[in-house]
Amino acid sequence: MNKKIYQKEDAELDDIEGKIAVLGYGSQGHAHAQNLDNSGLDVVVGARKGGNSWQEAKKDGLEVKKIPKAVKESKHISILIPDEVQPEVYSEKIEPNIEENDTLIFAHGFNIHYNQIRPPENTDVVMVAPKGPGHLVRRTYEAGNGTPALFAIYQDFTNKAKQKALAYSKGIGCTRAGVLETTFKEETETDLFGEQVDLCGGVTELIKSTFETLVEEGYQPEVAYFESLHELKLIVDLIHESGLRGMWSSVSNTAEYGGLSRREKVIDENVKENMKEVLDEIQKGEFAREWILENQANLPSLEKLREKEKEHKIEEVGKELREIMPWLD
Repeated sequence: MNKKIYQKEDAELDDIEGKIAVLGYGSQGHAHAQNLDNSGLDVVVGARKGGNSWQEAKKDGLEVKKIPKAVKESKHISILIPDEVQPEVYSEKIEPNIEENDTLIFAHGFNIHYNQIRPPENTDVVMVAPKGPGHLVRRTYEAGNGTPALFAIYQDFTNKAKQKALAYSKGIGCTRAGVLETTFKEETETDLFGEQVDLCGGVTELIKSTFETLVEEGYQPEVAYFESLHELKLIVDLIHESGLRGMWSSVSNTAEYGGLSRREKVIDENVKENMKEVLDEIQKGEFAREWILENQANLPSLEKLREKEKEHKIEEVGKELREIMPWLD
């Protein structure tokens, strides 16, 4: 592999001197704040006074202040509130309190890449994006390990942006696992694409289609659930642990031959063409515009899609079956 993977010896915590404001205390926010604090860095959590995040951060022993004050007092501002509310919070509470040489840190490139946030030219703008949910970032850190991450530099006013991004990565434990350099554009577009066609959108539609096909052909819904959804985790775990070849070597010869010889009947060239259409919408900013308008309209389409998903037969069957599998808790 020619691409450099940055690890803990490539980063120095001293490169991120001064207070770090972690804005938001949700999935990523709680993990970043606690990990940075445990790494010996000076952390303040920015949150709404009296809200759940405020209370949780206080309970975890962290310093907590209102967002404007946290930003004003800090040299590095990690913006970990949801993408859809970042532009408003940025314009009202963050931007008026930014000073020259400050560092803006993002965990996803959406709002920078699609120009929803336009940072001052006299600041550093970087991204550190752990490739895993916040609870995993925290759990692996506590275990002495880490979660891999991507980092990117959008704006390097101080000529130290890369060192700061690597230091932040080290502070949250990601350099223990390895950090790969990317761009805001690449991270944003590949992240949206993966979510839509594979990780979230594609896999759930494949699960439902498998379930529906079996049930429509007269098989028991409970059996269809096991075959389409329950066993998927076992296969994904094998792939995660040892790649595609490792998975194929772990399943039966029957499963291997059937999967290899029949998969292109399901995932054919038409699917790839459809994927390219989705990617094209992302690259041209069409999805971003649609999502921004959806939020401005208070999520009417998303609410309908959520209701439709909740009403699917697989959810009813799955709920009943999971209740008799206490080991899943």
